[in-house]
Amino acid sequence: MPTRDVQVKVLVDISNALSSSLNMEKALESILKILSDSLEMQRGTITLVNPDTNELRIEVAQGLTREEKERGRYKIGEGITGRVVETGQPMVVKDIRSEPLFLNRTQARKELAERKYAFLCVPIKVGNKIIGALSVDHLFRGDISYEEDIKLLTIIASMVGQAVKVRELAEKEKQAIVSENIKLKRELKGKYRFGNIIYSSKLMEDILEGTLQVAESNATILIRGESGTGKELVASAVHYASPRANNAFIKVACAALPENLLESELFGYERGAFTGANERKLGRFEMADGGTIFLDEIGDLTPATQVKLLRVLQEREFERLGGTKTIKIDVRVICATHRNLEEMVNENKFREDLFYRINVFPINLPPLRERKEDIPLLADHFMHKYNKDNKKKIRGLDRAALDALMAYGWPGNVRELENVMERAVVLCRREIITRNELPPNLSKKEEILLPSTGATLPEIVESIEKQRIMEALEKYKTQRNAAKVLGLTERMLGYKILKYKIEY
Repeated sequence: MPTRDVQVKVLVDISNALSSSLNMEKALESILKILSDSLEMQRGTITLVNPDTNELRIEVAQGLTREEKERGRYKIGEGITGRVVETGQPMVVKDIRSEPLFLNRTQARKELAERKYAFLCVPIKVGNKIIGALSVDHLFRGDISYEEDIKLLTIIASMVGQAVKVRELAEKEKQAIVSENIKLKRELKGKYRFGNIIYSSKLMEDILEGTLQVAESNATILIRGESGTGKELVASAVHYASPRANNAFIKVACAALPENLLESELFGYERGAFTGANERKLGRFEMADGGTIFLDEIGDLTPATQVKLLRVLQEREFERLGGTKTIKIDVRVICATHRNLEEMVNENKFREDLFYRINVFPINLPPLRERKEDIPLLADHFMHKYNKDNKKKIRGLDRAALDALMAYGWPGNVRELENVMERAVVLCRREIITRNELPPNLSKKEEILLPSTGATLPEIVESIEKQRIMEALEKYKTQRNAAKVLGLTERMLGYKILKYKIEY
């Protein structure tokens, strides 16, 4: 029987083995080696219950080959180990040669005929649940009691049980994280898939049909449109509909970054590249390797950054700021802008060669005023979204409120419509949104300047028509855009401009 000091040292060594190794199998093997070296307990075995099959199988064993371990399988209640797991009580077999319950299923004790061994087995418990057994061989000592050995092994088994429990919790947490990541990726794919872009107009249908086809390629895309038309939403949808969907989608708001930070944000920097650069930093292009980078408001790039971007698009390589190592990347580039890049090229504010590089597949998103048939669908979508956020049960808009939405010009496009609907949902105290819940610039009726009393019907019509044409030309700048909004061809609008002698 080992002394008290030896027992304490064994427990300390086992505790250290369990806490120092992240690999559970190695930690358990260390425990069995400690038992063998310090307590002369040979052929130690830790057997655990498989929760799926309810079968006992050897997890780790000292002095057993892989084949012998594979043979060491038991049903609960079968053999000594199975009986210990079934009853939860330790068992001692003083001479395993004379014990019929000892199955020697591993066939590892070929020297049984020559030497006598005692077999000690204790249950491994986690709380009230028995998850396995710890067993050892001990040289036969006659009728000497093994009570102290059983007590020590029971303490060790308890330590093993806690370690196994920690491992299981860690595995569950890891699996939960993996599952959450998969769930989030699915939600992202669902959130940004083309089917979730709200539209009913033929104009948007035609645009998105072409966009879906190019999403499957690696072509560089330039998304153009006014602020609030959904350029970032379309860029995200392209990424999640592409073969790169499982890799990174990195967004860069070029207009939001100061000129002195933009280059380092895109391409990263080395330690010591400038004052304050205490560590190496990866740029957005490196983060997007294998995936997609979205450069929003690319028209705001500085000339120096334009040169570097052109090289990335041509060579698929760059250097970090302050570095000399060339970094190769595989990145799909999607750009967006509300600016007129052709004018910027003519004014030498944007590189012509870069423009042609990013304009491989242009997507022109129309302003909301050009697809007004989408307004009811979008309004309904945002109403339900903010119903949920504000725990409300608003059923819809009345005719006057919808008419106001349809009549408005929406300079802020879909983003402005979303803000209007959020405000309406927050203010609404009934089940139907009325004009009263809309902002003042939408809810008031438009004033029409009519000719003096006594004017004929044709004169009234001409006055309203002239007024509407002048407003459209002032608001939409070009004759083509104004004609679209007014429901006229350019030729018809040109004729009316001459007819009413409108200066434009």
